[in-house]
Amino acid sequence: MKRVIQILLALVIVALAYLVYDSIMKPVRFEQEKNFRTDLVVERLRDIRSAQIVYKAQNQAFAGDFDTLVEFIKNGEIPVVKMIPDPTDTTFSRSILDTIGYVPVIDSLYKKRLNFKAENIRFVPKSDGAQFEMQADFIERSNVKVPVFEVKVPNLVFLKGLDEQMILNLNDKQETNNLYPGLKVGSLIEASTDGNWE
Repeated sequence: MKRVIQILLALVIVALAYLVYDSIMKPVRFEQEKNFRTDLVVERLRDIRSAQIVYKAQNQAFAGDFDTLVEFIKNGEIPVVKMIPDPTDTTFSRSILDTIGYVPVIDSLYKKRLNFKAENIRFVPKSDGAQFEMQADFIERSNVKVPVFEVKVPNLVFLKGLDEQMILNLNDKQETNNLYPGLKVGSLIEASTDGNWE
């Protein structure tokens, strides 16, 4: 009987040790996976921002939907401009911009990225097909209409499948600090193309 009690106590000790270890490692594992997914989402948001900036340079507005942006990435072209001195200017203070050719947007922005597919830019990585929320608009600053855009994804979407209570705690912490509970780039209320991770 004494031997059985000793074995039972040993099993209880092992179980308690595992529970203590697991309670310590649970937030560590959450943080590691959160950081991994955050890096993937940030990379995608940077891709979107790069395309939006080039789109705006050519269209004086940001793309308001992913269909337009994907089409631009796949088929748009960026002019290659050469600056030459104005031959009629004897002071050499003026110059002329001469377009010498065009480069495809996809080659210019994403040529170093292996297996880059423009169609995937709308999808949140590791989220089973969830899409980013994207909007574009104009705001007025000093009586001038300024184009703005915003692309965002809530924590509950890109961290789906992780410990829900830890995600809710993260949301609460961000909202307490008046931050968006997720990742986003751009803003619809100010002329900014910054990401909230920067």
